[in-house]
Amino acid sequence: MTGPLTGFHVAVTAARKADEQIALLERRGATVEHAPALTLDPHRVDEARLREATERVIADPPDMFLATTGIGMKAWVAAAEGWGLRDQLVAALSSAEILARGPKSVGALRRAGLRELWAPESELFEDVLDHLRGRDLTGRRIVVQEHGQSLSMVAHALRRQGAEVENVTVYRVISAEDPAPMFAMVERIADGEVDAVTFTSAPAVATMMDCAASVGRRDDLISAFQADVVAVCVGPVTATAFEMWGVPSIYPPDRSRLAAMVKLMETELPSRRSGLSVDLVGGRQLLLHGEQVLLDGVEVKLSPAPLSVLHALVANPGNVIPRPALLAMLPSGTAASEHAVEMAVARLRATLGTRSVQTVVKRGYRLAVER
Repeated sequence: MTGPLTGFHVAVTAARKADEQIALLERRGATVEHAPALTLDPHRVDEARLREATERVIADPPDMFLATTGIGMKAWVAAAEGWGLRDQLVAALSSAEILARGPKSVGALRRAGLRELWAPESELFEDVLDHLRGRDLTGRRIVVQEHGQSLSMVAHALRRQGAEVENVTVYRVISAEDPAPMFAMVERIADGEVDAVTFTSAPAVATMMDCAASVGRRDDLISAFQADVVAVCVGPVTATAFEMWGVPSIYPPDRSRLAAMVKLMETELPSRRSGLSVDLVGGRQLLLHGEQVLLDGVEVKLSPAPLSVLHALVANPGNVIPRPALLAMLPSGTAASEHAVEMAVARLRATLGTRSVQTVVKRGYRLAVER
């Protein structure tokens, strides 16, 4: 079968809906390798601990409630219903100021009869924290619904603002029972034998990094992703998991959906093989082919630091790349502080034009592209 992905080798890390994703890729001509990072049903609920937390919330209703996932909210409400505590839980949360991370948690809240006061458009939990930053939370009791991984640092940040915080662990994400396929996939990625790797959850990214570290290949894995192997994410939340490693990733700009992710790959992978073309604001065209950079058909020379920043920005044109992620991308010896990022961006603007890279206050930078 031929298609837009013919000749490309794609690795899939999903457990849920893996068959659907593989079929979508193979119908487009891709050769697919599958190694699940997590179990088929990774959302394991510790009912005893969850019931204790539920009873505490009912007995001492919070002033503020942060909902992070739709599946977590649904699982919590369902568990409370099984214990005969659903109405009490909903009543305890209904009096709180409710903030939600994104549309899925909003949907779950509303199905439970709860209404959010605010939710970010980005679906990023860090934007929920930004929304709260600067507020005096002294004496405010805040309950945070965890999303499969510990949010202890979130609790710490809110406590620094004076809040009393309780994290409610609805479920924990569990790695795949058989790690052998993931070990084999890590070796193939690190050796540059695949063109792209797909991720549908942030814990899958963490699992792969842990797996690579255990066999001494994490640096090789990161280098492969920073060079020719494309990390493809279902949405911005999953992509955020790569930021701490300095790995650029791509994701659909509009919808966090499987079909949209595969559609993005149809155009992105072939364009990277032939040279990546981006239309900048002001009608200028940027073409990247390996280390070569062409601006309106004329080759421009960039030193390693601004070139590294450009590669990171081009990987997600129009989307914000945080300064720490750009810092991690800089060549060794130049990344002493975030000031190095500012210098690299300044040099990049000097070459491409001052409007080419936009500063997003308190967040990072993005490539200014024509929409």
